[in-house]
Amino acid sequence: MLIDTHAHINDRRLLPLAEDIASSMQADNISHIINVGYDAESSEECVRLADKYQGMFAAVGIHPHDAKEATQKDYDRFGELCANPKVVAYGEIGLDYYYDLSDRDTQKRVFVEQLEVAYSLKKPVIIHLRDAYADMHRLIKENKDKLGYGFVLHCYSGSAEMAVEFARLGAYFSFGGAVTFKNANKEPIVRSIPDDRLMLETDCPYMTPVPYRGKDNLPKYINLVADKIQEWFPTKDIAALTSQNARRFFGLK
Repeated sequence: MLIDTHAHINDRRLLPLAEDIASSMQADNISHIINVGYDAESSEECVRLADKYQGMFAAVGIHPHDAKEATQKDYDRFGELCANPKVVAYGEIGLDYYYDLSDRDTQKRVFVEQLEVAYSLKKPVIIHLRDAYADMHRLIKENKDKLGYGFVLHCYSGSAEMAVEFARLGAYFSFGGAVTFKNANKEPIVRSIPDDRLMLETDCPYMTPVPYRGKDNLPKYINLVADKIQEWFPTKDIAALTSQNARRFFGLK
């Protein structure tokens, strides 16, 4: 069965469907869904969903878009939430220079602050990275001591060459619906990822795969992501490989 390592069922578009999504996980070939927070409110909702549904788990953190709003009170609350065994990661945190909704110095400062929080809580880190590859590579190198529980570059959109550099620092990589896009050219990038660092995600309700582009993404569409990558690696069992990696990274049973 597959593991959706990055979902947002806490999003208002999917929250009304949470019961149906949870009840159909087995039929949809999904064993676990990691719902990922992006601010204080969404992180609380992730934990509520994890407590309510057996197959759902949570990550908490502040997205770079909201870095300008981050406070010590938020970090303290995340520490309380991480005492829940169903909170399996810290994130999503990182850098986003495409939208620049928080200024770049603030994004970098808050990212490092949250690395410190995550390390103190003994949690792996889910990293959001867009158009900031050089700065992220430098920050990871400078703060490697705060990443001892692992980190994943979610919905990785960089080059194969940059992936090799991040892999040398210990990165895991997760891929979603973009692998199905006609002109995305993701195959050489996925081929550059070590077998033991590859994971799958939906990022639902975003990044909907073909043939459902234009509609809200759903966890069940992770099967389309797995099928596309399986086409590129016919001698490998992509479902087993990626699920094993996700279990190891998130400490899932």
